[in-house]
Amino acid sequence: MPEYMDAPPPVYTAGPKNGVNGTNIGSNVQETVAALLETTKQLQDCLKKWSVGGASDEQVSDVYVDFGTKFNATVTAFMSLGIDISDLYSIPTDLRVPLEDCLGEDASSAVLELYLPRIKQVIYRLLIGLKAKQEPYRIAIAGKKKASR
Repeated sequence: MPEYMDAPPPVYTAGPKNGVNGTNIGSNVQETVAALLETTKQLQDCLKKWSVGGASDEQVSDVYVDFGTKFNATVTAFMSLGIDISDLYSIPTDLRVPLEDCLGEDASSAVLELYLPRIKQVIYRLLIGLKAKQEPYRIAIAGKKKASR
């Protein structure tokens, strides 16, 4: 599996738009978080398929790569609003470890049952971490809207 750094990407390429009355401010964060959460569901679904021979190791790895890409986009979106999410930087690596362990075994429901709790635990930490960013996000958006008036 590809390795991800425990740091955000160095270049910010897309940010919140200052539309009329700041209506688009923060939409990038919402979009990236939604895409990231959808990818966590896809990863779990792909693992379930893998366990019964319906998906290959490579397909699971591809979903993990997509997760990493969307995670980095989410970090970048939060950074664009000045919100620190460095407490979540280890999530891709923390997720990769049980995924590699799982995929290192022969595909079976028993193997998935062995590793899925660790995988879900990392995803749960991600969800809790993102939830903790809701208030800083609201404050940042309110400040941006106020400044754009």
